[in-house]
Amino acid sequence: MREPTTEVSTAEPQSQATVVPPRIEVDDVTQAGQERHSDLEVKMSVRNLDFWYGKSQALFDNSIDYYQNRVTAIIGPSGCGKSTHIRCLNRIYELYRDHKASGEIVLDGNNVLGSGVDVLDVRRRVGMIFQKPSPFPMTVFENIAYGLKLFYKLNRSELRDRVEDALRRAALWDEVKDKLNEPGTGLSGGQQQRLCIARTIATEPEVVLMDEPCSAIDPIATGKIEDLIEELKHQYTILIVTHNMQQAARVSEYTAFFFQGYIVEFGETTKLFSNPDQKQTEDYITGRFG
Repeated sequence: MREPTTEVSTAEPQSQATVVPPRIEVDDVTQAGQERHSDLEVKMSVRNLDFWYGKSQALFDNSIDYYQNRVTAIIGPSGCGKSTHIRCLNRIYELYRDHKASGEIVLDGNNVLGSGVDVLDVRRRVGMIFQKPSPFPMTVFENIAYGLKLFYKLNRSELRDRVEDALRRAALWDEVKDKLNEPGTGLSGGQQQRLCIARTIATEPEVVLMDEPCSAIDPIATGKIEDLIEELKHQYTILIVTHNMQQAARVSEYTAFFFQGYIVEFGETTKLFSNPDQKQTEDYITGRFG
């Protein structure tokens, strides 16, 4: 494994830059997964992932397994690489100039970062919900239908059924069934976020990435999103970036603690929150820094 570099991302300001966290070795992650979670299927494996914003390195040797039909929370202080990490998983970082990743992200045996990969298909299979609700400037119906039209050939009846199914699975149908031809931007913040979730799951992804999906909505809407995550994990593998320790404890089975672009610790949420292996993890969870 490479020695840690002193460079940090200029896009994500770092705190306490003199502290270098311990890293999880690739072999340790794999062995731990085999010994402790042999009954779980690994949906996505990240191995030796590095990332740069231009010449500034933001992620260092990230290696982790994400399990099928489980929720993994990604926690850590601002600027530690949480959002950068998940944006690598569907290569959405490539929408920006001078962003570069290396390593492997293996989804069902195929390296997402490999050459010749259909990036559009990767983004269908690995959907993403952003921090701020981002409905398209079109009707509620067309927000959901957009991706379906892009990836599938459906007649009008099939399209209507798929739109309704996605809205039902996002627990939004009863609230918008009479507003399908109204602008999606006219919904409340919590409804807009569930609309974005419906839009994502309509195209049948395998992994759903959520980047602080509740930070811009009220507590009641947050509760609905958390209930929805509990339902959706039976169909999808879910990763959620959150600054809310209580939320991470409520919704996830596994938690990864990030610091300065490294994965400091990863394990079962109950274990990591009650008896972490690393002092840095304990200090963050107990509010001593971050």
